[in-house]
Amino acid sequence: MAVQLPELGVLSLAMMVSMLHGGVNLSIISTANISAITVAYVLTNIAPAAGAGLGWQIIAIAAGLSVAVLIGVLNGIVIAYFKVSPILATLGTMIMVKGLAVGLTRGTVISGFPDSVQFIGSGFVFGVPFGIIVFAGCCAVVSVLLNRTAFGATIYLMGSNEEATRFSGVDTRLVLVKIYVTSSVLAAIAGIIMMARFNSANASYGEAYLLATILVTVLGGVDPYGGFGKVGGVVLSLIVLQVVSSAFNQLGFSQFLTLAIWGVILIVISAMSMLRGPTGGR
Repeated sequence: MAVQLPELGVLSLAMMVSMLHGGVNLSIISTANISAITVAYVLTNIAPAAGAGLGWQIIAIAAGLSVAVLIGVLNGIVIAYFKVSPILATLGTMIMVKGLAVGLTRGTVISGFPDSVQFIGSGFVFGVPFGIIVFAGCCAVVSVLLNRTAFGATIYLMGSNEEATRFSGVDTRLVLVKIYVTSSVLAAIAGIIMMARFNSANASYGEAYLLATILVTVLGGVDPYGGFGKVGGVVLSLIVLQVVSSAFNQLGFSQFLTLAIWGVILIVISAMSMLRGPTGGR
């Protein structure tokens, strides 16, 4: 469970950041995969020619994160400056990015990475999976970002009332760009963890995680309309769902039945949120 949890956890943080302002980021899986493919391409096609080493591994990871930043900027500009709905904007980006990833790799898998890269997804530090350490670090950073910075306070304000926030003198368009860049970078980190754990990168990895990230964030107390949600709630929700998923596996349930149950849980939690009163029914 501890080995499987980090990638879904970081993806859930990426979804949470976008939902706090009242939006959504449907392109996180595509962003994760193309970032991982970028890292894998540098490691397997460029680094060996120049002598693979730690320096090239850092460059490869930086390249993957840079691709994620570009995708985040694209999402943010389309949503903030062209007033496109976050659902439509990120859906379009998801399809575009996945198409690029499939075209660049021709649907094949890129594999064969150094042990130090594989360590990110499958290594242990004093018995603790390194992926969990990365996830904990991301949780700490996101928590500080949301609760101890002006940027985080603005995200919550925009989720409560974006128009009032804009009239108070905040450049909400720039904040939106920053939100989607942050979300995309978190997605890229999750993609790198997946790539390292599987020792391969592919354009179709983790597609079932999209529903799961929305379920985790909503179950963790993030208001789908924006303005409320804490990292701690998302972490607790993630642990509960991971326990349920593992229990279903032990009982021999089909993974498709598990997805169906997750869908039912999402519907029930959303309905309860709407019936809760003023907060849920905005």
